[in-house]
Amino acid sequence: MQIKKSIILRFGLLYIGVAALAVVILGKALYLRIVDGDKWEEVVEKHNNKDIVIDANRGDILASDFRKLACSVPTYRIYMDMRAHGLSDEVFDGNIDSLSYLLSRFFGDRSKASFKTGLTKARAQGKRYYRVHTRRISFTELKKVKEFPLFRLGANKGGFIPKKYENRRLPFGELAARTVGSLYAEKDLGGRFGLEMAYNNSLKGISGVSTRTRVSGNWVVEEQVEPVDGHDIVTTIDIGLQDVAESALLQQLQKHKADHGCAVLMEVETGKIRAIANLGRASTGKYIEKYNYAIGEATEPGSTFKLASMIVALEDGVVQLGDSIETGKGYCYFYDRKMTDSHHGGYGTLSVREVFEKSSNVGVSKIIFDNYRDNPRRFVDRLYAMGLNKPLGIEIKGEAIPKLKYPGEKDWWGTTLPWMSIGYEIQQTPLQVLTFYNAVANNGRMVKPMFVESIQHHGELIKEITPTVINPSICSLETIEKVHEMMVGVVERGTTKNIKNNRYQIAGKTGTAQISNETTSYKDKKHQASFVGYFPADKPLYSCIVVVHAPSNNVYYANVVAGSVFKEISDRVYAQSYQHSEIETEFEVELAKHQPYSKGGKKEDLVTVLEEVGILFQGKELEADWISTSAREHDISLKRKNFPAGIVPNVKGLGAKDAVAILENMGIKVVLSGVGRVKQQSMTAGQNYRKGSTIYLKMG
Repeated sequence: MQIKKSIILRFGLLYIGVAALAVVILGKALYLRIVDGDKWEEVVEKHNNKDIVIDANRGDILASDFRKLACSVPTYRIYMDMRAHGLSDEVFDGNIDSLSYLLSRFFGDRSKASFKTGLTKARAQGKRYYRVHTRRISFTELKKVKEFPLFRLGANKGGFIPKKYENRRLPFGELAARTVGSLYAEKDLGGRFGLEMAYNNSLKGISGVSTRTRVSGNWVVEEQVEPVDGHDIVTTIDIGLQDVAESALLQQLQKHKADHGCAVLMEVETGKIRAIANLGRASTGKYIEKYNYAIGEATEPGSTFKLASMIVALEDGVVQLGDSIETGKGYCYFYDRKMTDSHHGGYGTLSVREVFEKSSNVGVSKIIFDNYRDNPRRFVDRLYAMGLNKPLGIEIKGEAIPKLKYPGEKDWWGTTLPWMSIGYEIQQTPLQVLTFYNAVANNGRMVKPMFVESIQHHGELIKEITPTVINPSICSLETIEKVHEMMVGVVERGTTKNIKNNRYQIAGKTGTAQISNETTSYKDKKHQASFVGYFPADKPLYSCIVVVHAPSNNVYYANVVAGSVFKEISDRVYAQSYQHSEIETEFEVELAKHQPYSKGGKKEDLVTVLEEVGILFQGKELEADWISTSAREHDISLKRKNFPAGIVPNVKGLGAKDAVAILENMGIKVVLSGVGRVKQQSMTAGQNYRKGSTIYLKMG
């Protein structure tokens, strides 16, 4: 009886315990369902659904003629899902031999048996992401691999998983590389510097999303939002002119064993940067684009700043070009500090014009000190009014801030005014100096340097970038004419006679500055040679600056080091751009008085027009559908224009209608921008092409 009661008690306690546990579990379940229901539903949803980000294709950075300066080239690595839903043992075993054979032939570094062993072992282990080979393959190679056994069945039935990698390439190598920029290794961070960074939001595009749901242990795509490719950035860079600038700069850097240098070519009216070269000597001795000196390095400009000083003095009317300045034996004192000229023995008495042409430190500093020492704020305020104390505000990050002292500041001394007048105790970047000189060439209108002309998407114009005016007038036109005359004199009679030529005039100014640093001040006597100006002087279309830092071999004068680079650039630019109808020669202007301008085009149409208006011409007997024209003294000459099959034609000079007709008949798609006649074409005349290719034509 006692035993029976004990057993009943134990079972009762067990029953109560189980019942209590059931109540607790039920309570917990109700709590999870009612109180934490939303939280756990999210957890379930998360484990049964996932979003896969689909990267957008990054846009290209293009030269002004639409050739690629930076582009994304995809590569791929091949993986396999050995537990893909449709990959049965029968399908795998029936294709493994042929797949292994083709992989061995394709990659060429492993045998068929090696590939088969690896694939079979991965299948046995049920690997979901097996790497077939370490090497990345191109898009063209991927199309071949997709046709291999198993792979041709796709992801679900064949387990084929190609992983895409984006590689940013610079088709023209180091050409303007610092300005074009580069990307961070972590793709989500985008551009590191240059235009890649400045226009990252436009270039990167919009990522897509693939929403996948787990069904019977397998992921099934439920919904997919496709990515939107990034926009293309059309820069102002002219590849031909860029190559000219870099080649000329490199030659002089090597010749004089300089530390680094830069050269920038700007279009006067618009501020478009047509070339920007930055070369520094690496540890190997080779010169590379290691830093954007033109934008980021602010130094004492030296004598190129004398232009600003002369503008202030002329604008205030304190001197005239013919006034006499006594420079004596080439030195003078301001308080206890000695100012010297580079010319041994001095120049004696000079006119204001000659002071500038010969770059007399004594002459310029005397002009400014004698007229502004009692009111230095008047001088500096003029400089500030011209905008020389402000950064340009360009889109490329890293622009150094210009430094111009102001009277009353703690580092303003009695000698600051005369030394500032000749470009010391101030700091400016080469691009800031060039922008100021460009304003003189542009009749006083200062425009911000432009690096990008437009933003496009698959050939469609999204946004056109227009010039930005920084200062509508830095000074009066009367003063502009006077300093223009002085700058022409620098080349014709002054410090840079070595770059004078008989074809066109150059206006500019040399600058040989002794560069200081924080540790040695001026004791190590490193120099910076520069030349800045514009050409042709009578009708300025381009301005240019060349700066060479720390030239050696005891040759550091600007006319030799920097002036030679400037002349090489201007000569080649003139030969390429100006003599080939970009600028009318005097002969062509005279002809224009007698002969009307005519575009090339269809012979039948042109002959009809010329006969109708009574213009004499030669070449009517030519058997040709398309012709080009050239004006002669008494008539117009017609010449046959051939367009061989399979070769990109030269359509420069043709109107839009004719150019499109020719190209589309040859199977080339055409994208136009601008109005007028064809000025540039993206595909080089004479190269082979495939039907369906796209050519970009820039009209002007």
